[in-house]
Amino acid sequence: MTGVQTCALPICSSSGSGHTSITLQFDISRDVDGASVDVQTAIAEAMPLLPSGMTAPPSFKKQNPGDQAIFYMTLISNTVSLADLADFAETTIAPRISMVNGVAQVQVQGAAKYAVRVQLDPDALVAKKIGINEVNSAINNWNPNSPTGTMYGPRQAYTLKLNGELHNAEGFGNLIVAWRNGSPVRLNEVADVIDSVENDMNSAWMYADGKMERAVQMQVMKQPGANTIEVADAVKALFPAFKAQLPPSVSLTTRGDRSSSIRASFRDIETTMGVTGVLVVIVIFVFLRNVSATLIPAIAVPLSLLKIQKFFMINYQLLII
Repeated sequence: MTGVQTCALPICSSSGSGHTSITLQFDISRDVDGASVDVQTAIAEAMPLLPSGMTAPPSFKKQNPGDQAIFYMTLISNTVSLADLADFAETTIAPRISMVNGVAQVQVQGAAKYAVRVQLDPDALVAKKIGINEVNSAINNWNPNSPTGTMYGPRQAYTLKLNGELHNAEGFGNLIVAWRNGSPVRLNEVADVIDSVENDMNSAWMYADGKMERAVQMQVMKQPGANTIEVADAVKALFPAFKAQLPPSVSLTTRGDRSSSIRASFRDIETTMGVTGVLVVIVIFVFLRNVSATLIPAIAVPLSLLKIQKFFMINYQLLII
């Protein structure tokens, strides 16, 4: 079984290997900001009851399940690793865009977080008479990053911290798993230790320069009631700052923008109204054959169209929101 899903409105949950997602559905009259405060308070109260071995604390986000992303971005590079691209997307781009007024959340897809993979060799373990539990204990014990004590002085106290954290495959490969016949057995003797990613089954692709390339993609979701065009413009205004922080070999591009279709619809409306107004004036002149008589509808029709256009644009925007 890969996962379990249970749903008893207004609460639904989905659990899988190493992760759990809980969805809370609030009444439409409930203020979403007030609900967020309540959820955050509940998470803080539950923190002491959660397992200590969690890789990251629980988090929450506001989302309209019936809404779609309004803006799509892509990070591509031929030289920078996907792990570095994902780190920049999740630590720099996504948090900054989330601060934009009207943005509900930024989803990062195709992220490839760096991780070290240990591929054990069963034959080597049997030959060295080492169990998997010994390997697991050795990895946990040789990767500490915690305070070890305090040194007191007459006026100050210093906390001593042992930082034995390992950061790459080479460091993990040299750690001692066990001792046999007075000699240390290192991890790289019983396993292949490689630099990799947390989930090698997750990927996102982008067609660029005539070929498919691995990429990190981001989707911007807007808050209910927010103006799509204003949110998209605010996001695009951040692009120069993002590109200034990126290496020259990294490309930040726009893959989709819903505000473009809205603007195109508005332009079509304006063009249609303008052509219609001109045709109406021409028809009136053809039938009346009088310039002064035609001048009155020539002025009245554009003013009427402007009022209708304003009304239609407001309601069209509300319909899109």
